[in-house]
Amino acid sequence: MNRYCFLLQVRPDRLDEYKERHAAVWPEMLRALADSGWANYSLFAREDGLLVGYVESEDLTAAQEAMARTDVNARWQASMGEFFTGLDGRAPDEGFLLLEPVFNLEDQLAAL
Repeated sequence: MNRYCFLLQVRPDRLDEYKERHAAVWPEMLRALADSGWANYSLFAREDGLLVGYVESEDLTAAQEAMARTDVNARWQASMGEFFTGLDGRAPDEGFLLLEPVFNLEDQLAAL
């Protein structure tokens, strides 16, 4: 399983509403994510709206493509797009700024 971390920017004035929406994600969306290969998916927010996402997947590109083929994802992305800055017309799930992995404790322990 591969680990991925990404950044997005939520509009600070919309952060509370963004958090509220994620406190009760649609059950159909949750099932679609799991069925599409998203595992251990988490989002973390800073007060200024910086959003850090973490997900595990065999292949993030394939998992994103599988989600793109679902109707629920199109509806969810359309409803979430207004919360973000810097997407230049892309849906939020297409605007991830992926971060380079630098260190993982378990990987280094396993290599000992």
